[in-house]
Amino acid sequence: MRAKAAVLESSGAPFTITEVDLEDPRPDEVLVKVASVGICGTDLEFAKFFPTPVVLGHEGSGVVEAVGSQVSSVQPGDHVAMSFTSCGACANCLTGAPSYCLKFDAMNFTGRRPDGSTAISRGGAEVNGHFLGQSSFASHVVAPARAVVPIDKEHDLRIVGPFGCGFQTGAGGVLNVLRPEPGSSIAIFGAGAVGVAAILGAVLSGCGAIIAVDVSSDKLAAARGYGATHVLNSAEVDLAEALRDIAPHGLRYAIDTTGREDVLRTAVEALGPLGTVGVIGIGPSESMSFEWRSVLNGRTITGIIGGASLPQVFLPRLLDLHAEGKFPVDRMISYFPFAQINEAVSAVKAGSVGKAVLAF
Repeated sequence: MRAKAAVLESSGAPFTITEVDLEDPRPDEVLVKVASVGICGTDLEFAKFFPTPVVLGHEGSGVVEAVGSQVSSVQPGDHVAMSFTSCGACANCLTGAPSYCLKFDAMNFTGRRPDGSTAISRGGAEVNGHFLGQSSFASHVVAPARAVVPIDKEHDLRIVGPFGCGFQTGAGGVLNVLRPEPGSSIAIFGAGAVGVAAILGAVLSGCGAIIAVDVSSDKLAAARGYGATHVLNSAEVDLAEALRDIAPHGLRYAIDTTGREDVLRTAVEALGPLGTVGVIGIGPSESMSFEWRSVLNGRTITGIIGGASLPQVFLPRLLDLHAEGKFPVDRMISYFPFAQINEAVSAVKAGSVGKAVLAF
């Protein structure tokens, strides 16, 4: 079938809206008509080096139009969120940890299906896709059934898209991984969309001191509105000293969404004995380093992918919390028509929007 897609022709180039051809779904795949898709920092990072031409996008939602012969989890007409995919057969998948699938990179970051094929072509030439199980910068997606999550039709599909990555990553990092005790202290480094989702997770957990750290006064003001009890502008204060003033014995928990080595080092050094920091951010730093004394007091540094969630279980729960007013992430969303994807990307890079979502 024919579909419209935002194709990245080369690294650093703007997206080009063009028509592409989509294969029919294979026995284990689903065809989804996209309703909305969020723009995530991961899209922008991978756009720097991913094999081109490629269709990116991995925070999609929509309506199922067709299913393969082996698919029983959804049917045509179902409303769905989309998330990463996984093999479903390795030890981690079978024990409920698909975000740590032993084949995760091969299935999500090659631009191809596991057999090396792609469902997307243009003028007879192959186009890379299958990015994080979706490539949802397009009007239609052919996705593996494991990347598709059925949801209640009462949920607004325009809001649902970002739940598939950014929102579940931030909230899941707190609720699924750190699992803070009521009254415990937590600092969230980076108050963008993922950071706000983590702040909301901390509020849901009953944390005492919820500290938002950023260099943007606007983001920090918004973070306070989402439940942060303290906000720190790291460009204006001695961050280590300010954190000690709030938590004299050290933080119990922290989340880093920035992907910056200097920020993560500060987070680790701000922990108290037995404290834990979750590393979420993909950012400018390729490595991280610490003094050995920084981790001797039982401190833990743990990486987190996709909020360590089982999307088929966690995403509906988050959407229910949103419907109950307990996860009000819609307040940070700015909508752009699909045709304005490049304007939306510019707004994301400029930090002028909380969460950019393309609507069809």
